[in-house]
Amino acid sequence: MKRLVIAVTAMLLITLVACDQQKRSQNTKSQEMTIQKIEMRKPSSTSDEILSRTIPVEANKGLYDNISIEPQKLTDTETGKNEVYNTEDYDNIVENRFLAATQNPLSTFSIDVDKAAYANVRRYLDNGTLPPAGSVRIEEMVNYFKYDYPQPDNDVPFSVNTEISSCPWNSQHQLIQIGLQGKEIATGNLPLSNLVFLVDVSGSMEDYNKLPLVKASMNMLVDKLRENDRVAIVVYAGNAGLVLPATSGNSKTKIKEAIDNLEAGGSTAGGEGIRLAYKTAKENFIKNGNNRIILATDGDFNIGASSDDELVRMIEQERKSGVFLSVLGFGMGNYKDNKMQQLADKGNGNHSYIDNISEAKKVLVNEFGGTLFTIAKDVKIQVEFNPSKVLAYRLVGYENRMLAAEDFNDDMKDAGELGSGHTVTALYEVIPVGVKDEFTKTVDPLKYQVNDRKIAVNSNEIMTIKLRYKKPDSDVSRLINHPVIDNATDLKNTTDNFRFSAAVAEFGLLLRNSEYKQQSSFNQVISLAKSSKGFDEEGYRAEFIKLVQSAMSLARK
Repeated sequence: MKRLVIAVTAMLLITLVACDQQKRSQNTKSQEMTIQKIEMRKPSSTSDEILSRTIPVEANKGLYDNISIEPQKLTDTETGKNEVYNTEDYDNIVENRFLAATQNPLSTFSIDVDKAAYANVRRYLDNGTLPPAGSVRIEEMVNYFKYDYPQPDNDVPFSVNTEISSCPWNSQHQLIQIGLQGKEIATGNLPLSNLVFLVDVSGSMEDYNKLPLVKASMNMLVDKLRENDRVAIVVYAGNAGLVLPATSGNSKTKIKEAIDNLEAGGSTAGGEGIRLAYKTAKENFIKNGNNRIILATDGDFNIGASSDDELVRMIEQERKSGVFLSVLGFGMGNYKDNKMQQLADKGNGNHSYIDNISEAKKVLVNEFGGTLFTIAKDVKIQVEFNPSKVLAYRLVGYENRMLAAEDFNDDMKDAGELGSGHTVTALYEVIPVGVKDEFTKTVDPLKYQVNDRKIAVNSNEIMTIKLRYKKPDSDVSRLINHPVIDNATDLKNTTDNFRFSAAVAEFGLLLRNSEYKQQSSFNQVISLAKSSKGFDEEGYRAEFIKLVQSAMSLARK
C-alpha cells in the first residue's frame, strides 16, 4: 500500500511539472509574437570594415586612416544567427499635404540642420533591410549633403537662393528649391569653446559600435581644439559624475587619457547626467564664446528623469543660460531616435547619427564649424504663395518643424540654428494654376464671412520668402524679405544643387512609400543623382547612388 501511494504521488508530480512546462512554453511563444525581432547577421566583412566602410573613399584619407576598433565578437547560435529584441523608437510622421493657395497662402516652418536620418537610413540599408518609415525624415536626408550656394555678401549671416523647374516625379507640377548658405568662418576666427562631453557609459553602451566608437569620435574632436578652448567630461550610468574638470585645449594627452579610460556598465540616469553637464558648462561659461554640451548616447534613459516630457522641460529651462546642446546618436537595436530628436531641438542644437568612423570624421572634423558654432539661431521661414500663379503647394519634409503662421513674428517661439558654413535646403512641390488638382479637398462655403478674395493678378512673383533670425547672443529677431519671380528652368538645365536635392527627396518618398510619390522610381533617382554628382570630393554623392541601388534590390524582394 505504501509503495502504491508513493507511485501515485510521483505520477501526480510528473504531470504537474509537464503542465507547467507546457504553460511556460505557450507564454514564451506568445511573447515572441508580440516583440519584434531583428536578426544580427554574422558579418562577412572584416572588423575594420564594419566601422570604417570603404565608401566614401576620399572621406577616409588623412590623419585618422589608421584608427581601428575591435568590434564585439559575434557567435552563432545553433541556427547560425543571433536574435536581439529591437526596441528602437521612431515618431510617426504625418506627411505634409497639398494646401490650396487661396485658403492657405502662408507656409511657416523652422529650419532643420539635423542630418541623423540619412546616416541611420544608410545603416539599415548597409545591414540589408529597408528602414522603417518613421526613420525617413526627408529634410534631413536632403540636408546631409553640401550644396554649392554662394556665400553671403553683406552683414546677414546667410545667403538666400531659389530655383524653379518641373517636378521630376510629376512633370505637370513644379518644384521650387529654397537654399540657405551660412557664412563660412575660418577656424582661427571662431569664438573660444567651452565644451562639455556628456558620455553615456551605461551597460547598453558596451557594444563595439557604441562606447568604443564614441571614444574614437571624441578623440578626433580633441585634435581640433585650440589652446584656449576648454573641455570637461561628464559621464552617467547609474549615477552621474565629473570625470575631467574643464581642461585647456593644449592638454590633449590628458583629455584623451580621460576619454580612453571610460568603461560601460550599469543603468542609465540620463537626466542626472544632463543636469550635471549644464552645471559644469555654466560654471565655465565664456562670454561671447561657444558654450556647448555634446551628448553621446543611444538615448536609452531608464532611471531618474527619463520621460520625454521631463527631459524636454529641463532642457527648455537650461537653454536660457546660453549653453547649446548637440546630440550624437550611436548604436542599433535600442536606439531612441525620437528622444534624441527632441533633446537636440529643444536644446538649441543639432542631432547626428554616428554609424562608423567616417561619419564621425565628417561631423566632428570636416564639418567642425557647422556642427559646433552657431552663427544664427531661431531661424524661421514663412512663404506666401501668389494664388494667381499657384493653385496648391506641399512642403516636402519638415513635418516636425512646422509652425503656426503667427509663430513667425513671435520671438519667444523656438526654431532651428544655423552653423558656420551650413547649408539648408527646402523643396516645395507646386501645382500651377491651370493644372488639374487631384490632391486638395474642398470645404463648404462659409456662412458668416465673404468667401471671395481679391487676387493680385498683375504680379510676376510666384511667392515671397520671409525669414527671421537672431544673432547667437540676442533675443530679438531680424527680418529678411526675398520675393521670387516666376521664372522656371527646364530640368535638364537646372543646377547640380537642384537636381541632386530633388533626387534625394524622391528617394525619401520611395523609402517612405509616400502617398505623394506619384511617378517616382529608383531608376529616375539614380539618373538624376548621376547627372548632378558634380565634383564630389569626399565621395558622399557616389555613396548615395550605391545606397539607392541597394534599396532598389531590397524593394524587389
